[in-house]
Amino acid sequence: MNDEQLFLLIQKAKEKDQKAQTKLINIFWVDVFAFVMKKVKDENDADEITVNVFSKVLSKLDMYDPHFQFKTWVLTIAQNTVIDFWRKRSRENQDPTENLDEVKNQFAKSPEELMISNEEQKKIIKTIESLDANYQDIIRLRFFEEKSIKEIAEELGISVANTKVRVMRAKKVLAELLKNNEFDDH
Repeated sequence: MNDEQLFLLIQKAKEKDQKAQTKLINIFWVDVFAFVMKKVKDENDADEITVNVFSKVLSKLDMYDPHFQFKTWVLTIAQNTVIDFWRKRSRENQDPTENLDEVKNQFAKSPEELMISNEEQKKIIKTIESLDANYQDIIRLRFFEEKSIKEIAEELGISVANTKVRVMRAKKVLAELLKNNEFDDH
């Protein structure tokens, strides 16, 4: 694909053309996945990170400067996403007894807090149930049953690339709905 064709594809993707977005993802998926895989050395983590990278790429397409190579821009986003992944992982792996009293206090929820947390969970489940059946399946398989992209693709009888795009879109739609519903009751 030459630069002009790529530029036109990026323009269509910016205009929310789903076919163009999918094509863009498919063109750069292997490069990004390979780049991420070198950094994290775990296929499931690499899959998850790569999905996040393309979610960011599509949401930030307006910020892309055509004076730079698109692939370089995408890999920069990938690099930053990997850094975020390792930061989060290192926070999760800190000595669990380090701030034990703080943690105990944090998790000692009052009955009111427990009720609020149950309410939030009900809202999330209700929001998921309001989604299109395809998105519901994707979310259930990926986040509740914690299946890999490959397992989901096999179960749904669709390609791995299509599964990746569906996971990304389902996450995006769910996040939007949750964000929009967040303050409805207050």
